[in-house]
Amino acid sequence: MTKIVKKSLSDSLLTAGRKRHLKKLSRLPDNETDTSDIPELTERFWQNAVRNPFYRPVKQQLTLRLDADVIAWLRRQGRGYQTRANALLRDAMLEDLSPKRRKEGGWPRPNNPRHNGIAPRRRAS
Repeated sequence: MTKIVKKSLSDSLLTAGRKRHLKKLSRLPDNETDTSDIPELTERFWQNAVRNPFYRPVKQQLTLRLDADVIAWLRRQGRGYQTRANALLRDAMLEDLSPKRRKEGGWPRPNNPRHNGIAPRRRAS
């Protein structure tokens, strides 16, 4: 069995001299900070960049009134209907925020019953 130890910066002992030095550095404006030892990030660096795999958005609990047939459709697909509803809303949000979509004039009116823009997601069996 392994023991997980969590350390933070506040756990290290700072001498009075180090504290003075850090306070002095914190007062410097950004344009006076020497960054000559830090290499520039190029496009090549960002080509393989991925979002932090441990990132989880903060959830907010709320009450939302949805049509009964929409809830029934989500529940018919099995457990996790709230997560699927969140994923559908996130897809719609990201689609709406994409630059291409903004140029086209945005989403159709929500009252349009013929709009099939959101495809259902199926759970892997």
